[in-house]
Amino acid sequence: MNEFDIQQILESQRSYFSSGATLPEQARQDALRRLEKAIRNHEEAVYAALKTDLGKSSFESFLCELGLVLDEIKWMRKNLHALMKRKSVRTPITQMIAKSFQSPSPYGTVLIMSPWNYPVLLTLDPLVDAIAAGNTVLLKPSAYAPATAEVLRAILEEAFPKEHVAVVLGGRAENNALLQQKFDKIFFTGSPLVGKEVMRAAAENLTPVTLELGGKSPCIVDESCNLPMSAKRIVFGKYMNCGQTCVAPDYILCHESIHAELIGLLKKEIAAQFGEHPLENENYGKIINQKHFERLLGLLPREKVVYGGETDAGSLRIAPIILDHVSWDDSIMQEEIFGPILPVLTYRELEDALTVIDSRPHPLALYCFTERDAVKQRVLERCRFGGGCFNDTLVHLATPELPFGGVGESGMGSYHGETGFLEFSHVRSIVDRKTWFELSTRFQPYTKGKLDFLKRVLG
Repeated sequence: MNEFDIQQILESQRSYFSSGATLPEQARQDALRRLEKAIRNHEEAVYAALKTDLGKSSFESFLCELGLVLDEIKWMRKNLHALMKRKSVRTPITQMIAKSFQSPSPYGTVLIMSPWNYPVLLTLDPLVDAIAAGNTVLLKPSAYAPATAEVLRAILEEAFPKEHVAVVLGGRAENNALLQQKFDKIFFTGSPLVGKEVMRAAAENLTPVTLELGGKSPCIVDESCNLPMSAKRIVFGKYMNCGQTCVAPDYILCHESIHAELIGLLKKEIAAQFGEHPLENENYGKIINQKHFERLLGLLPREKVVYGGETDAGSLRIAPIILDHVSWDDSIMQEEIFGPILPVLTYRELEDALTVIDSRPHPLALYCFTERDAVKQRVLERCRFGGGCFNDTLVHLATPELPFGGVGESGMGSYHGETGFLEFSHVRSIVDRKTWFELSTRFQPYTKGKLDFLKRVLG
């Protein structure tokens, strides 16, 4: 699709939004209902596409993609009426005889750019929030997951006219063409490097942006934790989608006293969850493409591999890997891994571990396994991160009641549920005053008596 075609779609979306067609509550409910129906109509095609692009099983595809989207739709439909209502707030005495309220309003025409690692979830979840808020949307799925992108286009063309929701397929040229246009809001999920490009382009038109990025998400394991359960949940979170998860535990920081035992339990859990030979497990996925396959192997310090490491270049598969005796000088610790490689580092004092974490770019997620409330509180006090879990991994993403987003280098803005509705809305502040009474205090001529009155009221 060329720049002219994109401009034509945008013009039609602006006209559609200006007509008011997206604003009534019933229109938003109908849009969400149509989206849910189209998703269910194409469910098997979604599974097949995710298997082609990422090697995902149908179970994993529903657990971590389709099921979460359907849950977001369900939550939004249930709560939409309350979200759209104006919210009354207290009116100060200086504006007496008035009502004050907040009123949400859609931005207008929104651009959503989604990544390849969870191409259904991270495309449709923000879409649900955007259309619930009353916007029109232009979607750009990642070119790295082409089979899924085609199914997404089929779903959205069944559910919406193009003037309401449209899909642009393609690669870098289409991305650049989109970023040259003026949108009312841009929502981007991807790497920090590309996020900077998006923000630069948005700055030209002073367009507000939401950036969902990533980073090296730490996993603290202290000596009080339930070690077998910790290992089980860490393995689940790390190797889901072959580690290609923006909130996967990137590395472990464990207390030195439990280091050997933890590694033994991690090995046991990998075998239990994926089998003794993970590359023979049809439910274990693959790396997205040759470029990322080679990048991961290039980061791998072979001499520090203590478990796994088998590869199949033909199918782009890398078995789960554990690294030990890793230092911060190793290449694997210089960038987000985004693959099935788990470095294990140790600490002696908790404060040392927290200092290390807080001295580095703020991660999208942080996980801490401990049975001590004091440790939990200290982590919350010391570390800046997007979100996370105590004694689990990933599951903070699975509820619409919890906002999802980063901080600093891991992103800005958040979404899911009410937060997602508000992320795609401008909340207007309104004072509605009556005309049958007025204090003369604020009007000239100013007098000492008026000033004394204001000091008593405001001071």
